[in-house]
Amino acid sequence: MNAPSHTRRTRRIRITIAAALAATVACGVAAPAQAAPSDSIVAQPDAWGRYFVDAWASNTTANNTPQSNVAIGLLSPMLDYWTPDANPTAQFDANGKFIPSSVGTIKNQGVLDANIATAAGITQSRTADQSTQAYLIDRRNQNYTAIDGLGPFADAFRAGSNAGTTIPDQIPADATTVKYDDAGNSNGTWADSGTTYGPMVDLVNQFRNSAASTNPAKGFYNYARPFRWSDSVEVLPTLVPAEKTDAEWQSDGGYPSGHTNAGYLASYALAYAAPERFQQILTSASEIGNSRIVAGMHSPGDVIGGRIMSTAVAAAALNQPGNAALKQSARANAATLFATTPSGSDAFADRGSDDTLYEQRLTYGLPRVGDTTKTAVVPKGAEVLLETRLPYLGADQRRWVLQSTALPSGYALLDDAEGWGRLNLFAAADGYSAFSTDVTVAMDAAAGGFSSADSWRNDIDGVGSLTKQGTGVLTLTGDNSYVGGTVVEGGQLAGTSPTAFGTGPISVAGGILSESATAPVSVGGTLSVLSGGELDLSIDSSAAAISVAGDLAVSGVVKTSFANGFVPADDQVIATYSGSATNVDLASFAFEGLPAGYTPSVVVRDGAVHLVNSTPAAGNAAVDPGVSGASSSLAATGVTLPPVVPFGALGMLLAGGALIALRSRARRRSARATDTIRRG
Repeated sequence: MNAPSHTRRTRRIRITIAAALAATVACGVAAPAQAAPSDSIVAQPDAWGRYFVDAWASNTTANNTPQSNVAIGLLSPMLDYWTPDANPTAQFDANGKFIPSSVGTIKNQGVLDANIATAAGITQSRTADQSTQAYLIDRRNQNYTAIDGLGPFADAFRAGSNAGTTIPDQIPADATTVKYDDAGNSNGTWADSGTTYGPMVDLVNQFRNSAASTNPAKGFYNYARPFRWSDSVEVLPTLVPAEKTDAEWQSDGGYPSGHTNAGYLASYALAYAAPERFQQILTSASEIGNSRIVAGMHSPGDVIGGRIMSTAVAAAALNQPGNAALKQSARANAATLFATTPSGSDAFADRGSDDTLYEQRLTYGLPRVGDTTKTAVVPKGAEVLLETRLPYLGADQRRWVLQSTALPSGYALLDDAEGWGRLNLFAAADGYSAFSTDVTVAMDAAAGGFSSADSWRNDIDGVGSLTKQGTGVLTLTGDNSYVGGTVVEGGQLAGTSPTAFGTGPISVAGGILSESATAPVSVGGTLSVLSGGELDLSIDSSAAAISVAGDLAVSGVVKTSFANGFVPADDQVIATYSGSATNVDLASFAFEGLPAGYTPSVVVRDGAVHLVNSTPAAGNAAVDPGVSGASSSLAATGVTLPPVVPFGALGMLLAGGALIALRSRARRRSARATDTIRRG
């Protein structure tokens, strides 16, 4: 089975609404959409009535059943594929080799075969560099390895936290016969508290110490490591000394992977403190997990289990009231780190590659044999994982983000009752993938960071609307199809794709709506630029900057700039519309980047807003603005110039000029009155 598509659109979870409310427009403002089902983000307990973030402390070796241990219960989808014997009696072949199927029952041969076959394929195709990294990750403290996710700030963190390892980059020549263990730094730890970056170190340690052990689950599931299932799985020769013997099978379970769990826990702590590298740190965590397969020590299913468990443990740690001060100090500590000068290369600088790797490793392409129709649910407390990455959203809004970006159901091992397995935090860091309800975003630029400026890169659908408030800048880059409409009331909402603003109407009541798409931006209904609002357009070709399917109304400011050295024609189309344009104040238009000698006039005719050069170059015929439309002249500097018109039309325009001016003033008064009523 192939891994899920790289595009957001194919993996979104779409909420079915019984009767979606059609988007309507009143004075350019989209009507609220019908609310999605109220239980879409309501937390669902596990099969035993528990929530992981509440019962996390039950994960101890004394609790060794799904009923008594919340971590074992979390991983219980494994029971659909493999059921361990309650009182296992191991069997061995004639050569004394442990037979893993003797201590349990295979429930789904196809999935388990695919799991081991994938592991074998990865070990057989590993490169020399992958082999080296897999050895280092195996032998080093996973906390130390997780530092790599900090990229060009990793060296500064290591120096400022006294992070250290005794496992050198160059693998010892006798590693195939000698097992080397990491002794850490000069104090015997991976890094030190009380140092420059002590709060970040402390947060990692807190995550690792929050009932995070995989040993109880390993002991319960007794699912063997892949090299015990198949001789085709090749363990790294340098890690053979770390293997346990067949006689030690009962203390050598593979599911879930402990290294993966530990690596993700350390990475989640760093990602919370340093959300500026949220996705890079998560990709680094996935590298730690994947290295366990490369090493031959774990199967994809083992790695998936380790990731799921670590996600729940991380959320539990962040939700503990006793960790509130530590969270804040670690976040402030990371800001100090990012004030240092970056150095060295960044292995995770390619965001597209990161996205592909991370998404593929969520499922490893294991067969999708479960129910594919389940709506995604969001675990209790999971929203805290996005608390620093999307600080301008409320808790429920972050839950909607998690719900909209979750993986589809049916993938092996992922459909736990609470929803931890289907979370895609990499995608969630890019904002909503669907507006199932009306969304209001208030960003405070003074708060800095993502509250000042952020980008939502997912393709967004849904019946809801988007309202932008506050002072920050939010950029939409996806191929969006949400139908509820877009309202800008403060700050700036920017779009970089032709469909950035969905398929509904747009109202700019305050703040700025801007676009920088390479093709005309599509508006599915009315476009209203109200008094106090501003529309910024960018043109770098003969095509219009924006195409409006409905009416065009302008009483605010419309600024048009010309990018990439493009020189507009003497008759350049700025915008097109399919409805009416009777409420367009031509004095609202301004232009930047016009060539010298270009005298701009705005003409509305034939379903388009035209920029006309009233003083074309010598030898070119003068452009007739046409008396059927209204026109106004304004300089690129914002200074209004006297109209320049063909002499033959002068008398007609002088006669009609007063009427045009009166109509324009009347429209402005009407728009202001309407705006006052709306705001009131």
